[in-house]
Amino acid sequence: MQTIPFSPPDLGQEEIDAVIEVLKSGWITTGPKTKLFEKRIGDYCNTGQAVCLSSQTSCAEMTLRILGVGPGDEVIVPAYTYTATCSIVYHVGAKPVMIDCKPGTYEMDYDKMEAAINEHTKVIIPVDLAGVLCDYDRIYEAVRNQRGKFRPKGRMQELIGRVIVMADAAHSFGGMQNGKRCGEIADFTNFSFHAVKNMTTAEGGAAVHRLRGRIDEEKIYKQYMLWSLHGQTKDALAKNKGTSWEYDVVSTQYKCNMPDVLAAIGLAQLDRYDSILDRRHQLIKRYDEAFKDLDIQVLNHQDEHHRSSGHLYFVRFLGKDAEFRNEFFNRMAENGVMCNVHFKPLPMLSAYKNKGFDIKDYPYAYNMHKNQLTLPMNSTITDDQAQYVIDTFKKVYDSMINR
Repeated sequence: MQTIPFSPPDLGQEEIDAVIEVLKSGWITTGPKTKLFEKRIGDYCNTGQAVCLSSQTSCAEMTLRILGVGPGDEVIVPAYTYTATCSIVYHVGAKPVMIDCKPGTYEMDYDKMEAAINEHTKVIIPVDLAGVLCDYDRIYEAVRNQRGKFRPKGRMQELIGRVIVMADAAHSFGGMQNGKRCGEIADFTNFSFHAVKNMTTAEGGAAVHRLRGRIDEEKIYKQYMLWSLHGQTKDALAKNKGTSWEYDVVSTQYKCNMPDVLAAIGLAQLDRYDSILDRRHQLIKRYDEAFKDLDIQVLNHQDEHHRSSGHLYFVRFLGKDAEFRNEFFNRMAENGVMCNVHFKPLPMLSAYKNKGFDIKDYPYAYNMHKNQLTLPMNSTITDDQAQYVIDTFKKVYDSMINR
């Protein structure tokens, strides 16, 4: 019996050498490697300057704060996502408005999303689950349709002049839609480089935007830097290069910067990221072909209009319930194949139940969750291991369907 882990990081000698170089340099916190990584991320996404911080969550929260979102405001989020999408709304004092799934999909019901827009709505946070980009054409259509309801608060919101689309792209770095790369589609996009993501810095994230020429980019970048380092006007790198130690703290802020030792891993990963994406799509095609005759639903990861980042391989057992899915999960584990479930809808979690959300109000999200399973599929899996996953899946499937 083989053992197939769910999502080990794809790290090699390049990453090891990059970290050693930084450790030997004597500069391991935020410095030249992080600044270079920010430039490389921006170039890759065709957005100009990027901001690298400690996580997608910190990037998203800082973005909400820069946008002036706070008490009295509403932010639209999907019910089918991880808590990081929604918790940040509470952090800034705003109210999350959860939207159920469109029947048969993991995405928000965009008609319900549009209907939820009112004079308090400041931001919509779509989530690119599994690396498949949302229907941004429909999202922007809804924003345009409801533009008359927008009531800006602060200079940034006045400059944009409508509800802002801020993508949770924790899964979708490198994804494409209609010829554009993820990062240049939503107004603001926040990426994750956590250990299980396609491209990792162990922990970390990046924020980009597509509003070049419409906002003061240098001012926005300085705000991210200021608010991610306690509100201090001079970071360690600037102090080291300057002629004066003097600094100020202009507001009580956060500590969520990315250090050079992590940025070095990201730079090495980015150098070979295209091959990582290609390998993931090879495996997706292999899985799709193997499972095409089974009564399951899988995601469309590529067609003439889009190409996902290939982050996760979702399977839904059509017509089955949570008991079936859970037994399937256990049987795969007994055969050495470690799977996962993405995600429990937010109203099923205690934190959100305690805030008054009830999964009964989100039946389509629950229906997508109850029979969903995520198979191991990443760039470290060999062809032999992928075949073992396929063979094990079919064996367990046949035994449970035909019993």
